[in-house]
Amino acid sequence: MRRLLVAVLLSLALVAGAGWVWLQSVLDRSAPVSMIELRVAKGDSLRGSLQRLSDAGVLQHPRVVERWVRWQYPHFILKTGRYAIPSGATPRQIVAQLIEGKVLLESLTVIEGTRLADFRRALEAHPEVKVTLRGLSDTEVMRELGLEGHPEGRFFPDTYRFAAGTSDRELLLLAYRRMTDLLARLWRDRAAGLPIETPEQALVLASIIEKESGVVSERPRVAGVFVSRLRLGMRLQSDPTVIYGLGDQYDGNIRRVHLTTDTPYNTYTRRGLPPTPIALPSESALRAALQPDITGDLFFVATGDADGSHRFSKTYAEHRRAVRAMLESQKMSRAPTPASGS
Repeated sequence: MRRLLVAVLLSLALVAGAGWVWLQSVLDRSAPVSMIELRVAKGDSLRGSLQRLSDAGVLQHPRVVERWVRWQYPHFILKTGRYAIPSGATPRQIVAQLIEGKVLLESLTVIEGTRLADFRRALEAHPEVKVTLRGLSDTEVMRELGLEGHPEGRFFPDTYRFAAGTSDRELLLLAYRRMTDLLARLWRDRAAGLPIETPEQALVLASIIEKESGVVSERPRVAGVFVSRLRLGMRLQSDPTVIYGLGDQYDGNIRRVHLTTDTPYNTYTRRGLPPTPIALPSESALRAALQPDITGDLFFVATGDADGSHRFSKTYAEHRRAVRAMLESQKMSRAPTPASGS
C-alpha cells in the first residue's frame, strides 16, 4: 500500500513538473508577428484583451495566460489606454507590460494666453480624450468638477501627457490643481508691499501681463508698470482687457468707441483690476505679477520690431514720442520697395 502511495505521488509530481515546464514554455514563446497596438477601453476585461491578442496571432493560449495572471497577480487591474506590443514579445513580456500599465502617452498642448474656451475646444477635438462635458457652460463645468470661483484663468496652460481614454474632466482637474499649487507657492514668495490683496488678484494681473507681452524677459517690467499705476490710482489702460469685455463683439480690430464704452473689463474707463482673469497665464507671467521690476515706468508701447518687444517710458511726453516712433516704423514697413535702378 505504501509503495502504491509513493508511486501515485511520484506520478503527480512528474505531471506537475511537466505542466510547469509546459507553462514556462507557453509564457516564453514569442510569436513571429510585427508590432501591433492593443487598445484597452474602460470596461474591457483581461480575458477579452488577451483574446484579441490571440486573434492577432500574438498569443497561442490566451486562457492559460489569463489563469496564470489571475494566480500570480490576484489584485491586478487592467489600465485603459493604447499598448504597443513589440515584435517578438513573449506572453510573459506582454503581461509585464500590462501589469506595469505601460501605455502609449497621448499629448495635448494648451497654449499660454489662450482662454478656457480654447482649452475645452482642444479637449473636444482630441481623438483620444473621452469627452463628458460637451455643451456645458464654463460655469456649469466648474460645478460639475466640484470647483468654485470664476472659471477663466484657473487652469494651467501646459503640455499634458495622458493615456488614451482619459476624460476631459480628469485633464481639467489636473490643470486646475497645477495652477492652484503654482499660485500658492508663488504667492508665499511675493514681493512686499504689492497693491494686490489676494492670490486671485495676482492671477488677474498675471493674465493681463500674459496678453500684453510675449517676451518673457520683459514681463517683470510690464508688471512693474501696472503695479506702479495701481499704487498711483491710475487706470491700467490695457487693450486686452477691453477685448475680453467685448466678447463675441470683438472682430479683430479695437476701435476708439471700444475704449470709451464702459464694461466691467474696460480698464480705460475703470480703475483697478478687472473682476476676473482674461486668459490662462503662464508661470513666467505669474512670477512677474508677484515679483515685478519697479523702474518708475508708467507707460509702454510696442516697438514694432519683429521680436514683439516694447519701449518703456516714465513720463507721458516720453510715451508720446515712443508712440510716434512706433507709428513711423509701421509706416516705413508698409511702404513699397523701390524698383531696382529707380
